[in-house]
Amino acid sequence: MKIEINNEVFELHPTGALYWESKKTVIISDLHLGKVTHFRKHGIAIPQSAVSENFRKITEVLDYFVPEKIIFLGDLFHSTKNAEWDLFENWVLDNNYETYLITGNHDIIDESHYKKIGVVVVEMLEINTFFFTHHPTEKENLFNFSGHIHPGIILRGLGLQSLKLRCFFRQHNQMILPAFGEFTGKHLLKPNLDHIIYAIAGNEVILINKKYITIHNI
Repeated sequence: MKIEINNEVFELHPTGALYWESKKTVIISDLHLGKVTHFRKHGIAIPQSAVSENFRKITEVLDYFVPEKIIFLGDLFHSTKNAEWDLFENWVLDNNYETYLITGNHDIIDESHYKKIGVVVVEMLEINTFFFTHHPTEKENLFNFSGHIHPGIILRGLGLQSLKLRCFFRQHNQMILPAFGEFTGKHLLKPNLDHIIYAIAGNEVILINKKYITIHNI
């Protein structure tokens, strides 16, 4: 789905990525690489295939948009370096994108490791009338793109049926991106009439009529 913000066109992708057309930039939040390996190491039964799924989804997005730049809105890695770092390092070196990481609360890997592979690490990024952060942040006269919250919704039918979906959560001068990574969960938010919800349903992004939804913790 394409939308317009501050006279710029952005495309919402069903993986949870966002594409800024004029800047040829892909924006991704809360990938949490290393989380699957971390959990498996501690005996939690998560399929090993989830590791490759994260990289498959990134590749899908980049092949579709063919960007020049990538901005990760924090929590790129879940914790300390593990085997998934080697996969990420190889992926970065095999591709030729201008890559930025905006540090999140989970990003504890030393900046020097990113610098060695050409990833620029910053606390925030300001481009034109847009302000990119990990935590939702207000700044006068700027539209904020952020992550951290992992927004999700529950669609409720006339009966007892319900459907749980990730979403892009937009409010005044701000959009919170869904978590991109596998096994990242979703978090409760409470929409009001000023909020706009773009839900991810399979291979589509759809604008939701607010009377049918509850933002819900999953």
